[in-house]
Amino acid sequence: FFQSQRVFSAAWAGHQLGWRPTCFEAMGNCFEGFAGSEGRPKTPKQGFKVCVCGGAGGIGQPLCLLMALDPMVWELSVYDLTIAMVPAEGIGTDLGHIERKCKVKAYSLDTTQKPVDNLQDCLAGCSLVLVPVGVPSKGRTKSDLLKINANITKSIVEACAKYCPQAIVGLIVNPLNSVVPAMAKLYEKAGLDPTKIIGITSLDTVRANKFVHEETDAAIESISVPVVGGYSGTMSSPSAVALFSQDSVARRIQETRCTELMKRVQEAGTEVVDAKKGKGSSTLSMAYAASRFAHSVLAGLSGIKTVEPALVKTNVYPGLEYFSSKVTFGPQGVEQVHPVGKLSQKEQSNLDAAVKALQEDISDGLQYAQNTELSGLQ
Repeated sequence: FFQSQRVFSAAWAGHQLGWRPTCFEAMGNCFEGFAGSEGRPKTPKQGFKVCVCGGAGGIGQPLCLLMALDPMVWELSVYDLTIAMVPAEGIGTDLGHIERKCKVKAYSLDTTQKPVDNLQDCLAGCSLVLVPVGVPSKGRTKSDLLKINANITKSIVEACAKYCPQAIVGLIVNPLNSVVPAMAKLYEKAGLDPTKIIGITSLDTVRANKFVHEETDAAIESISVPVVGGYSGTMSSPSAVALFSQDSVARRIQETRCTELMKRVQEAGTEVVDAKKGKGSSTLSMAYAASRFAHSVLAGLSGIKTVEPALVKTNVYPGLEYFSSKVTFGPQGVEQVHPVGKLSQKEQSNLDAAVKALQEDISDGLQYAQNTELSGLQ
C-alpha cells in the first residue's frame, strides 16, 4: 500500500499475537496497509473514529481521502461550513464509494451556527480530530492573522472539549507556534489535558527527509531527520531547526550544504507558493504529513507505540513551555516528549536563534488565551 507497509505489517502481526514492541518508530512512514486481496489492505481488529474539520478545503479534501484509505479509520466525519466551495456532503458521498470499511458521514453548518451547539453527532466518539482551518496569511499582519485564525480554531476546539474531550486534536493552523499554545491554555483553563492539543509539524521532517534523499540518493526509508523547535510555516523568524547531524545519512553531507538544505526546509512553503504562482500553497504535502501524524497517533492508541514529531506543551527544552520534537504516542496519547539530543555547534546556534522567535510566538498565543474562555461547555 505504502513503501513502509512491510515494516508495520510485521509490527501489527506481532501485536495481534500478543507481542508488543517497546516502540515502533513511525518517522519516515505514512499510514501503512496490510497485504490483502486485489491490493486492498487487511482491516485490523481495532479501528477508530476520526473527524476532519475543514474537510472541504485545500488540505482537508486530500486529507479526508487519506483518512478514508487508512485501515485504522473505521468512521470518518467530514465537517465544513456551507459556504465552502465544495459541499461537505459531496465529499462524504464521494469518499463513501471507496472500498474500505470506513463509514463516512458529512456535516455542514452555516456561519451563524456554533459548532459547540451543533456537532455532537459529528464529534462524539472521536479519538482524533484533525483541524486544517483558517484564512491565508497574505495581506495580513501576524497579529491580525492570529486573532482571526485563533477565533476560528477556538470554535472547533470548544466543540471538541464538549463532545470528545479525550480525543487528540491535531492543529494545522497558521501561525501554528501561537495557535497551539493558545488552544492548549484554553483546554487547561477548562480543566482538560493541554497535551491533547497538538500542532502537526511532521511536514518539516518529511521535507528534510526528501531533500536529504535527493542530495544523497540514499534509500528514503533509511533517512529520518529530526526537526525541532517550532514550525517552519510561520510569519516570524525561522523557528524550525533540522538536526542533520543526528541522521546517519544526512551527517555525511558537507556542513555548507546542510546550511543550504536547512534554509530550504524553512522556506519550503514559499517554494510551493511560488511554483503555484500564488494560486495555492502546500496543500498536498501537508495532507500527506498530517495523515502520517494521524496514523502514528492511531497506532499508538491501538497499543503500538509510535514516534512522530509534534508541537506540544512540554518542559523538555529550557525556557519554553511549548516545543516541537519527537513525541512517543501510546494508548493515552502523548507518552513522552524526547529531548533534542546532541547537537553540532551550528545546530545549537540555529536553535538558540529559533528559541527567541518561538518565545515571542508562544507569548502571543498565551496572551490570546488570557483574554478569552471556551464557551458552551455546560
